[in-house]
Amino acid sequence: MSDPILDFSGHVALITGAASGFGKLLALELGARGAKLVLGDVNEGGLMQLADDLGSQGISVRAQRCDVSKEPDCAALAQLAQVEFGQLDISVNNAGIAPPMMSLKQTDEAMMDFQYSVNLKGVFLGLKHQLPLMKERGGAVLNVSSMAGLGGAPKIASYAAAKHGVIGLTKTAAIENAKYDIRVNAICPFFCLTPMVTDIETADASPEQLQAFLAQGCPMKRLGKPEEVVAAMLMLISPKMTYITGQALAVDGGLSAY
Repeated sequence: MSDPILDFSGHVALITGAASGFGKLLALELGARGAKLVLGDVNEGGLMQLADDLGSQGISVRAQRCDVSKEPDCAALAQLAQVEFGQLDISVNNAGIAPPMMSLKQTDEAMMDFQYSVNLKGVFLGLKHQLPLMKERGGAVLNVSSMAGLGGAPKIASYAAAKHGVIGLTKTAAIENAKYDIRVNAICPFFCLTPMVTDIETADASPEQLQAFLAQGCPMKRLGKPEEVVAAMLMLISPKMTYITGQALAVDGGLSAY
């Protein structure tokens, strides 16, 4: 790897939600940059296909099904890193779900509970079982929040509430673990062209119309590209970025500049 800032040789990285979207692209980038990988997702078929593809390129990878809303799954995925590779240096709590667009009044308790169980509790459970494995060597944790975690998000109240919680967890974990040289940050993307956005359900518009509408809220007048977000993710978890912790980085085409 010619660029030492993005050289992950000798590092073990765990990624949840690795079968698609940001998680899949990040796994491909980290593997190409020398990392050993531990991957989890509820989409077991997609996950194992990715693991096979990475393995065929000579990348060290282990994968198993992980429902981040279930503590035994989160504990098992973290332990897989320890058992197979003897360490955990990087974790990316990326798994998440998007709700159908609806007003707060229309949101029922079941939807709120589902959002919290995956988007917030899933990050909490990841942190709980990943952080102890980093105490001796230090490490980097990246939690995937959202621009909906930094401000109001009409029509997705349950998602926004959970993603605000992710930032609270991130900042708290950063303070508690700084003495161990463990950095904990969050990334907050604007709407990007991943399945989570392209598959949003709404009765009022087609997917193309919805994407065009969402893009108008951004100064760049377009949705983000997955590779743009993953580039920022790589920066935040780089072994060279040793003095950045407790941050929630907006990757938003200028939206937060308003």
